[in-house]
Amino acid sequence: MDCYTANWDPLGESAYYRSVAFFFRPPPPTLPPPPKIPRKEKSPSSRPILEIYSASGIQLASVVWKDSPAMFLGWTTSEELLSVQENGIVLLHSLFGEFKKKVTMTNDVVQERVLEARVFYTTYGTGLAILSALQHRFSLANNIYDMKLRKLPVVPGLQGPPSCWTVLCQNRVTNIFFAVGQELYLLDDAAYNPVTLPGLSPHAGSFLRMAVSFNHRFLALFTNTGYVWMGRSNLKVRSKSQNSPGRLGGLQCTRQHSRQRAVVMAWDRCLVVAGSDQQSIQYPLSEDSHLVPELDGVRIFSRSTHEFLHEIPEASEEIFKIASMSPGALLLEAQKEYEKESQKADEYLREIKDQKLLSEAVEQCIKAASYEHSPPIQKALLQAASFGKCFIDKYAPEHFVETCRDLRVLNAVRDYQIGMPLSFDQYPFQMPCDLTLQPLCFRVVLRRLYPIAIKICEYLRLSEFQGISRILAHWACYKVQQRDKSDEELAQVINQKLGDAVGISYSDIATQAYESSRPELAIKLLEYEPRPGKQVPLLLTMNRNQLALSRAIESGDSDLVYTVISRLKDDLSRGDFFMALQNQPVALSLYRQFCKHKEPNTLKDLYNQDDNHQELGNFHVRSSYVSEKVGAVATGQRAWKNSSLLTLLNSILLYSIQFNSTLLYSTLLCSILMKMFVLDLFPCCLDRFWWLKISALAEQGAWEDLEKFSKSKKSPIGYLPFAEISMKYGRPGEAKKYAARVTPEQKVKAFLLVGDFTQAAEAAVERKNEAEMALILSKCTDATVVARLEQAKAQLGKK
Repeated sequence: MDCYTANWDPLGESAYYRSVAFFFRPPPPTLPPPPKIPRKEKSPSSRPILEIYSASGIQLASVVWKDSPAMFLGWTTSEELLSVQENGIVLLHSLFGEFKKKVTMTNDVVQERVLEARVFYTTYGTGLAILSALQHRFSLANNIYDMKLRKLPVVPGLQGPPSCWTVLCQNRVTNIFFAVGQELYLLDDAAYNPVTLPGLSPHAGSFLRMAVSFNHRFLALFTNTGYVWMGRSNLKVRSKSQNSPGRLGGLQCTRQHSRQRAVVMAWDRCLVVAGSDQQSIQYPLSEDSHLVPELDGVRIFSRSTHEFLHEIPEASEEIFKIASMSPGALLLEAQKEYEKESQKADEYLREIKDQKLLSEAVEQCIKAASYEHSPPIQKALLQAASFGKCFIDKYAPEHFVETCRDLRVLNAVRDYQIGMPLSFDQYPFQMPCDLTLQPLCFRVVLRRLYPIAIKICEYLRLSEFQGISRILAHWACYKVQQRDKSDEELAQVINQKLGDAVGISYSDIATQAYESSRPELAIKLLEYEPRPGKQVPLLLTMNRNQLALSRAIESGDSDLVYTVISRLKDDLSRGDFFMALQNQPVALSLYRQFCKHKEPNTLKDLYNQDDNHQELGNFHVRSSYVSEKVGAVATGQRAWKNSSLLTLLNSILLYSIQFNSTLLYSTLLCSILMKMFVLDLFPCCLDRFWWLKISALAEQGAWEDLEKFSKSKKSPIGYLPFAEISMKYGRPGEAKKYAARVTPEQKVKAFLLVGDFTQAAEAAVERKNEAEMALILSKCTDATVVARLEQAKAQLGKK
């Protein structure tokens, strides 16, 4: 630890950077270059080879590429290899080169061909951006698993492909940022907009490369003159610009929470980290390298090395920098002296306690340990934290325990055989690719390292349902795809391993076996499924209808039996369907019950087929009763209707009740059906009915009902009668409501009726009607209203 800071390189005055070497091995690139277009009449051995390696250089797959040339290779959030072909077809393969899915784009993309493609990551999942070869048009899809490709507008005057482009995702909006020579454009769903970068030198030159940070908040551009521009991706704030001579091989932004914003540039044999001020760090490269942006740094891949360049965390810097007197540094020295049994340990502790910084020192050591990649350094820092917390009263050890547990898991997956060199910041950031399994365990399971995944679940103390059971289910689904064992032997092996584990569905494993073309294995696995409701649907999918019917009958679930019967009825001919039921008395009995209530004619056919003359006779007798009852009910309904109509007519004739009598008011208020009867039977116009209805409601004092009735539909008699009937019963407030709704010809009359001379005068002036003005003057004594009317009449006289 004496030379621990030897590989720290300062960038400005506020930050240090270091490159951590994870693995040394001569592997091919993690993502192989796109296969070359094969010439005609090539032998099968000359086909391109797709090779997939882990981050530590262990070969996972080597597959002969039999499809069209791939224009782009990338990874999805669920660690599936995504390849975009020139003909617009997207293929998905597993980590082991197994084909998973094929996605075909729209006909426009297929016809125009694919020139370039980019993968980007959003809250929706893995997105894909396409640049067509003919019209140089961009297309976007925010989720490749739900491919909804949307075409962006064509840029007028674009003669060739952009010199460089990238995808910007901000506030759930995805745009394309591209350069054509010295011009920059931002393309969205509706239009394209020219962009001028703040602080950009007029002599910058043409843009060659651009890169966006992992969180899409920062952007870096590189020109042919070696000019570098850095700023925010909203294109409004510049961080820095400087000249960097040389031929650029890669360009990436650093971590999203850096104290010193920086951009990483790779040349043939040189790596440059340029900060926001005129400071930079240079690292020599022994061979060509490829840069990959990460959450908290940049990965550097070459044929023989895998390194991680990141900013030194503040906690580590405070502890390990030369002559540091921070609480964490003192606590680390105290722990070292304690192991030496030196009294200096007490002196260091007293110094920390006197400053009341012991809790801060412990937290500083814990935080620094979490960011270290070397287990000995982690151990030293955690021992210091453990030593310090012994002297703190009522210290809550949860953070310490969680950090120790997480570091042990991270150290395990960083092993060469596993090849997952995750940082501490990346560990909780893992995408939840499988909602039923812890994300890191899911990634280990994808590599088929099932024992390691089980150990991680046990160490993290995950519940059996969320941990081990899910892993065993994944193992079983993988196992049924193997061909090295017979169906019966493999079913026994799976059952012995899984047993009655909580949360495992044998039907899901059987489904995987059926999809792997092993139907007999699927049937044997279904024998271990305790829930018939899970067995029957798969058996029906496999067209094992008779077996599905037998399992449904054994379950005793009549609904499940009816489901199978319905499926058999749809799939089989009528004769075969009846014969299939003959072998299952329980199913036949249930189907007869169903036909008795829903399909009586089918029930008759069943009796005919069985030559069951006794039941057939009973069927015809019951049918005759039903027919007679239906006819009698219909006759009774007609008689009841005639009786009701005659009773109403006789009542009116007997008592000589006029149609507008008081009795009708009560009738209208009590039953809306009576209104329908009356309007249908008697020659009464709709206007008359409205008059009667408002009169009846006003007489009963139902003013709310009267208002609702006025708003129910457009009044055929207008709204003046509503105002008149309201004034008749001494409700001027109600009358004013309706006065404002009358037609312009009736407004003066309505406002005079309610005593509102001002509104009446305004209506008369607006209509320029001298007769109405004279009527108002004859009744009004308000001097203001009179003056207003006199002035209006004078103006009319001048005209």
